[in-house]
Amino acid sequence: MINVIWMALILIGFVFAAVQGNIETVTSAAFDGAKTGVTVCFGLISVLVFWLGMMRLAEDSGLLQKIAKLLSPIVRFLFPDVPKNHPAMGYILSNMSANLLGLGNAATPMGIKAMQELQTLNPDKTAASPAMCTLLALNTASITLIPTTLIAIRMNYQSANPTEIVGPTLAATIVATLAAVAADRYYRRKFLRRGPKPPIPSGPPPSATPDAKG
Repeated sequence: MINVIWMALILIGFVFAAVQGNIETVTSAAFDGAKTGVTVCFGLISVLVFWLGMMRLAEDSGLLQKIAKLLSPIVRFLFPDVPKNHPAMGYILSNMSANLLGLGNAATPMGIKAMQELQTLNPDKTAASPAMCTLLALNTASITLIPTTLIAIRMNYQSANPTEIVGPTLAATIVATLAAVAADRYYRRKFLRRGPKPPIPSGPPPSATPDAKG
């Protein structure tokens, strides 16, 4: 659906530019946008490589393990239906630790692996479980101590003080995380009161048998 929306926006832009006789403006903007995109990507590479290297050092030095240990009580509270020693717990902790450091690129694969592990605990494979919804909410609105990607973008555009967004980002993500947790708790209790839906049978419906004639 997103691809259709973007294609529609592009086609509408070309149509309006052709009607108004400004097709060369659209062509120039397209090439300028592509050039800017490449420039921004190259500017982000150095910063992301640096922070991913720091992430590896933190992992090898045991810092990530300490962060994960610190987050363990919170994770057990947020995911009460996931067994303590289940592999999903490790991926969830890694995902949250990476998000805290603003490393969304490193957090994404951990979140995907956590979702895959949570799916193994899901009794209804056709719908997301409460734990999967909780992980999605936390990953989307995670508390970020260091907004690495945003700092890199601001540095790439020659910001006078690229790190001044650390405080506002931390405050905004704290509020977002609290709102996400509150909404998750509300809907989780609502789901538990209502009870889960029975799983939809995957096989063909049973064939009707004719009534026996007496």
